[in-house]
Amino acid sequence: MKKILVIDDDRDICLLLNRFLSRRGYEVTEMYTGKKALHWLDTVQPDLVMCDYRLEDMDASTILPAIKSKYPDVPVIIITGYSDMRTAVRVMKMGAYDYVTKPLLPDEIVFTIQQAIEHSEKSMGQPQGKHESSKEEAESNEFEHPEDGRYVFGDSEAFRKILKQVSLVAPTNYSVIIYGETGSGKESVAQDIHSRSKRSEKPFVAIDCGALSKELAASELFGHEKGSFTGALNQKIGSFEIANGGTIFLDEVANLSYDVQVSLLRVVQERKMRRVGGTKDIDLDVRIIVASNELLWNATRTGKFREDLYHRFNEFSIDLVPLRERKEDIMLFANHFLRLTNEELGKRVKGFTPEVEEIFKNYVWYGNLRELKNVIKRATLLTESDFVEARSLPFEISNFNKLQFSDMAQAVSSPIAPSYNELKTRLPKYSINETSLKEASIDAEYEMILQALKEANYNKSKAAQLLKIDRKTLYNKMSLYEELRNH
Repeated sequence: MKKILVIDDDRDICLLLNRFLSRRGYEVTEMYTGKKALHWLDTVQPDLVMCDYRLEDMDASTILPAIKSKYPDVPVIIITGYSDMRTAVRVMKMGAYDYVTKPLLPDEIVFTIQQAIEHSEKSMGQPQGKHESSKEEAESNEFEHPEDGRYVFGDSEAFRKILKQVSLVAPTNYSVIIYGETGSGKESVAQDIHSRSKRSEKPFVAIDCGALSKELAASELFGHEKGSFTGALNQKIGSFEIANGGTIFLDEVANLSYDVQVSLLRVVQERKMRRVGGTKDIDLDVRIIVASNELLWNATRTGKFREDLYHRFNEFSIDLVPLRERKEDIMLFANHFLRLTNEELGKRVKGFTPEVEEIFKNYVWYGNLRELKNVIKRATLLTESDFVEARSLPFEISNFNKLQFSDMAQAVSSPIAPSYNELKTRLPKYSINETSLKEASIDAEYEMILQALKEANYNKSKAAQLLKIDRKTLYNKMSLYEELRNH
């Protein structure tokens, strides 16, 4: 008889599950607090655990890791009253086998329990060491890479979590926000969501909102009628109409003007649009995926982005990890780009020397995948042997460890960076007196940068995000302090 532990502070739920599952041949134990359940688990190993997402004394984020630490192979099914995709992603990340939502449906519960126990028995029945490889093989099949050469995904743990999120949200019609730095592959993820959805046979239309002028953005997105404005010599079909039935991807959506955001809100709310200068509404069935390299919530606080539009888009969000934080993926992408470049140039470069691989892994890749791709294309073009050598790389990459920003950049990124009061004495030409407002502002600015660097563990890209400035501005500020230091 299979043993099932039910953990829920709602005694009625426990009673119902006990009666229902006992009649189907399961031995059920009820626990009403997480603390008592964990104590019971010290002496008994169940075949399955059903646990409420939020208990009186703890929640899933606490009890689930504790259960998995005791019995890694025992499946845990989470019971939750929150039937949204974010909850699903959260509990799956923490190691849950699955989750069911209230009100509990008998057929769903029985099916989920049977599947979980069968999966657990198969896993534990395999020879030692085979379970993990089979799991990896299954995940590899689940996230099979497209074979058309357009893009490839990483194998790092960080990116596999992203792919799991993609597999969860893709079959739905949820709007999705994809966050990530420039060149991190936001459009590739959007394409993958589309290809896994029921809309995969319909159009996928990608628009770079940052490249749209304020005057022409509405026309590009929604189209226009002939004569609707100066230069409108013919009727134009907009991107939303072209994507009808499929998916539209709006990259850097925060760059759209306020007027266009108003029109976009109507599209999202009513699923209708009207061409510029038109009088007829056009019905739309389009899934919207947007991307941004800044948090849209922060943009709503500054008035740059409409808050109501943000909430419409924010049904699900995915955060892309920059390439420098998943170094195990670098050579996977490098070899992928090398294959594509070989095809483009008609060359047969086999790979990279160990020195080049080491350089790639130590470089920070400010431009992420886009920068890596461009470096590979340039290096392949220059390579005359079977392997890409360091001499074929751009100077700033092959000598990155030697340059490493500058002396001052290293000082600023160090826990023992000098104070501004020490630095200011080295720059007589500024003639800043003790009560100067400029002195105070520079001093405060320098201290803020130091604090941000410390909080970001001296990762300059993260520090720039904390300070709400771009990397270039941060480096310019650091150059100023370098000048102070050198005088």
